Amino acid sequence: MSTHPERVWPGTEWQTAELDEVGIDRIKLAEAAHYQTELSESSDSRPYRILIARHGKIATEWSFRTDPLAQAHQASASKSTFASVLGIAISEGVIGSENDRVADYYPEMLDIAPGGGPKEGRYAFPDNDGITFNHLIGNTSGYMKPGEAPGKVFNYQTFGMNILTHAIASAYNLYKTTKPDQGAGFGTLTEWKVRNLVDGSWSWEYSNFDLHPEAKLGVFGYFTGYLMSSRDMARMGWLWLNRGNWNGTQVIPAEWIDKATRVSQEILDNEPEERHVYGLGFWCNDQSQVWPDLPKDSFAASGAGQQHIWVCPSLDLIVVQSPGTYPSRGAFDSDEQIEDRRSMQGLLGRIIDSLTN
Repeated sequence: MSTHPERVWPGTEWQTAELDEVGIDRIKLAEAAHYQTELSESSDSRPYRILIARHGKIATEWSFRTDPLAQAHQASASKSTFASVLGIAISEGVIGSENDRVADYYPEMLDIAPGGGPKEGRYAFPDNDGITFNHLIGNTSGYMKPGEAPGKVFNYQTFGMNILTHAIASAYNLYKTTKPDQGAGFGTLTEWKVRNLVDGSWSWEYSNFDLHPEAKLGVFGYFTGYLMSSRDMARMGWLWLNRGNWNGTQVIPAEWIDKATRVSQEILDNEPEERHVYGLGFWCNDQSQVWPDLPKDSFAASGAGQQHIWVCPSLDLIVVQSPGTYPSRGAFDSDEQIEDRRSMQGLLGRIIDSLTN
């Protein structure tokens, strides 16, 4: 691990720094910026917004054809914040353990008969009774997928995450399946437990897929999506980099962050090596399978629309892409998602090469 200067914490506004102040070589960083420009030009001048923060200060921000201050929908990058709130709920005793059965907190999840799921063949089946919070946040639940036993298959999904957020919000008495729009919801819980403690400014909203009329959206729909500026994304990255601590306040348990940002045991035990890429709500590089050429302690929140918060504790470095210009295919194809994230090595590696210490 490198030696980092004294901790700096953003207030309502971030401090900015000269590049040499945070150990970045201007000429080499310009090479990374040129590479980013070429990526955009080769993709029909795709918009991008990149933020680089080191030692708690913003080193630089690049923006092309996009508002540098706008809030962007985080899509599945929200899952890393879901994981953070789960860790808090466990530490507060509202959820007993990540290994607790979710149906004990949210029995409605099992009330999805054939015809009530999102599409034909998707419904709650007997094995779903054994799904734990760990399975849901680790994308290994197999929820409403006959043939996928809990904890056995890494399969990126949205509906399982909705069950997770509703179960936690229900435990705090903030969500009712019969009136999903009327409760405070998981998004408000996140404001209380995380956003307000780190001087964040993001908002949130529910979203749903356009499903058939019999789909029980109140049970498995209503995805909580955060709307964040790139600076709020970096704020979450800085919280995670510091193991859940914010200026002396332990917002998220440090041990939980350590566990969540390493590939889960379920994936290590059941998936081939090239799929050892995901922890508990985070893409994790401790097995060197996401970014083989980048530091093993790096991890990320990542979602559709090229929303990405890359965190590297050993380098005291955060890189936000909102949007980035890497491929973003196959929202429900885990193998394609892995390949898309590996493609970020070109930019991230060049940024790392610009560091002088």
